[in-house]
Amino acid sequence: MTDNFMPDIATEEELKACQMKGLKWTVAHAYQGSPAYRKKLDQARVRPEDIQQAEDIRRLPFTTADDLRQGYPFPLRSVPFEKIVRIHSSSGTTGKRKNLCYTQKDVDDWMHFFARAYRMAGVTAKDRVQIAVGYGVWTAGAGFQMGCEKTGAMALPVGPGNVDMQCQFLEDLQSTVLCCTASMGLLMAEEVKRRGIRDKINLKKVIYGSERSSVSMREKISELLGGAELFDITGMTELYGPGTGIECPDHDCIHYWADYYILEILDPDTLEPVPDGEWGEMVVTTLCKEAVPLIRYRTRDITRKIPGPCTCGTIMPRHSRIKGRTDDMFKFRAVNIYPSTIDAVLSAIAGTGSEYQIHLSRDASERGIMRLVVERAENAAAFSAEELAGEVVRQIKKKVLVTPVVEIVPYDSLPRSERKSRRVFDTRIQDSIV
Repeated sequence: MTDNFMPDIATEEELKACQMKGLKWTVAHAYQGSPAYRKKLDQARVRPEDIQQAEDIRRLPFTTADDLRQGYPFPLRSVPFEKIVRIHSSSGTTGKRKNLCYTQKDVDDWMHFFARAYRMAGVTAKDRVQIAVGYGVWTAGAGFQMGCEKTGAMALPVGPGNVDMQCQFLEDLQSTVLCCTASMGLLMAEEVKRRGIRDKINLKKVIYGSERSSVSMREKISELLGGAELFDITGMTELYGPGTGIECPDHDCIHYWADYYILEILDPDTLEPVPDGEWGEMVVTTLCKEAVPLIRYRTRDITRKIPGPCTCGTIMPRHSRIKGRTDDMFKFRAVNIYPSTIDAVLSAIAGTGSEYQIHLSRDASERGIMRLVVERAENAAAFSAEELAGEVVRQIKKKVLVTPVVEIVPYDSLPRSERKSRRVFDTRIQDSIV
């Protein structure tokens, strides 16, 4: 039988025992190896020997992106420099980059569970995997390539952009899997149609990550690529990189690798646990990461745990697709709104496409205005712009409790990108907030 890279864990009790062993090791390792962690744990009055049961994780202090930035250039390093074999870095949005160190074991572990993700998506040694994500200091290219090669599949490291080469490889090399962002997936799908090469390519699967995608966006990509199956893959630089979870072929949310990290879902305001099935902030604690272990790292991603076993039969638990982030939420007329909520509403309206922009501004009287610029679907000629705009206004008002100004624009008129699409344009604050 083909190796699926899964651990020899058959029951929830065995999984919990694995997590407890890893939690004890991580706290002791961080305490002994990192002055920054030792200071945080001492301030919280917690010593490694105090961690004896699963509930004790709540005694541990949180780690945040600020800890990584303040410790630049080697934040939270918990091993000697001689054991570090690699550095990766996240782009970040403010301040210094978040550099992360890796030991050889960290790299090997990452490669192993990324191969697990590929295997869960059905990738085998017979596949040809076109990798259209960023290389360099970013984790994306390295992660996708290592995992691909671990499965025995053929890696085609094209990198991002370069649509001509992407299309040439799809056609000439007969790639069966495309790895990209959701925006790049849409860009490529539309380019395949524009060039009339859908019947000349052999693409079976699209594995995408790095940004949220709406239902209509996924459907559009699949349709334009002749029914290709889409798999949402998760990950972040702080937690090794991409590959820390993926959809299974039953496509019922994301399976995450609970033998490598503990996932908590907390209320972002109170930092108390929420019941399974309720939305909250994802907080992660690694179980065997050597160079930079994470102890209750606040990811800022909003998701929820999915209770009960999946129909696919794996022991690995699930969380929902990422709904948004605590730091990309915007407030409009006292209503907290995530772009993913707008995604969901637009996806359910016939005649609208997958691309949209949210423009926030103020009028002369300083009253807030939310303008939605929405592409019509490719074959939505039966709907007038007025009809579509009216339905969007009605559904947003009904489900988001605000009334936007809606502008319907032609299909393919909003910018496409091989990177993350920018959705929110907020010009309400023009001067310093201080």
